[in-house]
Amino acid sequence: MQRRQFLAASLATSALALARDAAAQGDAHSGREFYQIRQYKLESGPQTKLAGSYFGDALIPALTKLGLGPVGAFSADFGAETPTYYLLIPGSSVEALVTVDLHLAENADFLKAAEPFWNAPASSPAFQRVESSLLRAFEGWPKLTPPPSSATKAKRIFQMRTYESPSYRDHVVKVDMFHKGEFDIFKTAGFNSVFYGDMLIGPRMPCLTYMLSMDNLEQLNSKWAAFGGNPDWKKLSSDPRYSFEPTVSNITNLVLSPLASSQI
Repeated sequence: MQRRQFLAASLATSALALARDAAAQGDAHSGREFYQIRQYKLESGPQTKLAGSYFGDALIPALTKLGLGPVGAFSADFGAETPTYYLLIPGSSVEALVTVDLHLAENADFLKAAEPFWNAPASSPAFQRVESSLLRAFEGWPKLTPPPSSATKAKRIFQMRTYESPSYRDHVVKVDMFHKGEFDIFKTAGFNSVFYGDMLIGPRMPCLTYMLSMDNLEQLNSKWAAFGGNPDWKKLSSDPRYSFEPTVSNITNLVLSPLASSQI
C-alpha cells in the first residue's frame, strides 16, 4: 500500500510539475533549462572535416549570438554509428530551441560562413542525417554545469547515458531516485555532472539522459567502481521504493570527445 501511495504521489507531482513548466515556461525565475541534442550522422572523410568547420566557423558562433550556450560539440569515440557528431544546445525556453533554424536561415552573416555545409549539393552531401531531441533539465539539476576550468579540454572525455524505462511510472520513479541521493553519489565518486534531462520529444521514450565528464577512460572505470561500491548507492538501490522492479529496461552509453569548437 505504501509503495502504491508513493507511486501515485510521484506521478501526480510529475504531472503537476509538467503543467507548471508549460504554463510558466517564459518565467526567468523558474531557472530550469531546456536542451536540444543534435546527432549528425556522417561518413568518414570530407564530411567530418566539413561538419567540424561548420560548427566552429558558423553554427556555434551564431547560436552564441542568439543567447544559447555554452554549446557542447562532441565526436563519438565508440559506438555502432561512427563517425557521429553531437551538439548539446542549452536554452531558456522551448521556443528558443525549436526556432533556431528559422533564425539562422534569416541571418546573412551565418549563411555566408555556413555556405560550404549549408549549400552542399546532393551529389556530395555534408551529412547523412540529423536527428534532434528535446529535453527539460531535472528540477534538482536545473542548469548545465561545464567541467571545471582546471580540466583541460584536450584531456577530458564525456559520457552521455540514456536510461529507457518500461513504463511512465517507472520513469518517474527513476527520476525521483536521482533527486533522492544519486546526484550526491556521483559527486562522491568524483564525477563532474554536466546535465540531467527528461526527454520531452525524441526516440525511445519514456527516457532520461545525463552527461558526466572525466579526464580519461581509466578515470571513467575507476569512478564507476567507486560509485557501485558506495554504501549510499547500495542502500538507495535496495530501497523498496526503487527496487520493486527494474525501472530501467535499456541503457545507451556513449563516450564522447570534445571537438575544437566545443564550449564545454
